[in-house]
Amino acid sequence: MAAEIRTFPCLSDNFGYLIHDPATKATASVDAPEAAPIIKALEREGWTLTDILITHHHHDHVGGVAELKRKYGCRVVAPHDKTTKIADVDLRVAHGDVIKVGSLLARVLETPGHTLDHISYVFDNEKALFAADTLFSIGCGRVFEGTYPMMWESLLKLRVLPDDFNLYCGHEYTASNIKFAQTIEPDNAALKARAEEVSRLRAAGKPTIPVSLGNEKKTNVFLRADEPSVAASLRMKGAGAAEIFAELRERKNKS
Repeated sequence: MAAEIRTFPCLSDNFGYLIHDPATKATASVDAPEAAPIIKALEREGWTLTDILITHHHHDHVGGVAELKRKYGCRVVAPHDKTTKIADVDLRVAHGDVIKVGSLLARVLETPGHTLDHISYVFDNEKALFAADTLFSIGCGRVFEGTYPMMWESLLKLRVLPDDFNLYCGHEYTASNIKFAQTIEPDNAALKARAEEVSRLRAAGKPTIPVSLGNEKKTNVFLRADEPSVAASLRMKGAGAAEIFAELRERKNKS
């Protein structure tokens, strides 16, 4: 029986995610921006929360942990950095660890840059990547605690995953990310097609996530910092990929 994934809005622009194992009835929430929408989604499906898989310590990803822990007694899995403030942690995980959610297996990748403790969860059998604020559709997270080379290396860890994996990210930023990306790659045909798709989805009130990693590799300028065409657009021919990535992120910060 295939895993079931549900996507729903939280806070102003966060995504909430539930991944459910029909075989064992185990259900994980990936991050917990706020409790109420997660509880509502669980009750709608008739599921019981068994796990919370935290990606990083920012409040808009952990604000609902304490309430959910009180209500369900669920296990809270979090990054290994114990200096960050995350409530009620039961298990700390690091790069290469594998987490079980019922019979589902989630592989942990350390993807620092946005924060130093940031991790992503890869469900290989389900072809699902939960990248939170490291990788957005057509974008990436701001580099608050790490360095630009660190963030670029984290993106490379995600880019090597197969094209048919689906990306589940932390925020609904796709439309604004597209506006920026088109200033760098105005002639990117795949980006134009994604822009049209996103316009249709948002007009219908639907999320722009999930999206295939294959699509992201063609359209996400931050994953394409080592493409000669991107360097040429920035007038940075011959520069290293991490340097080009830094310039892209700085420009996006100011856009």
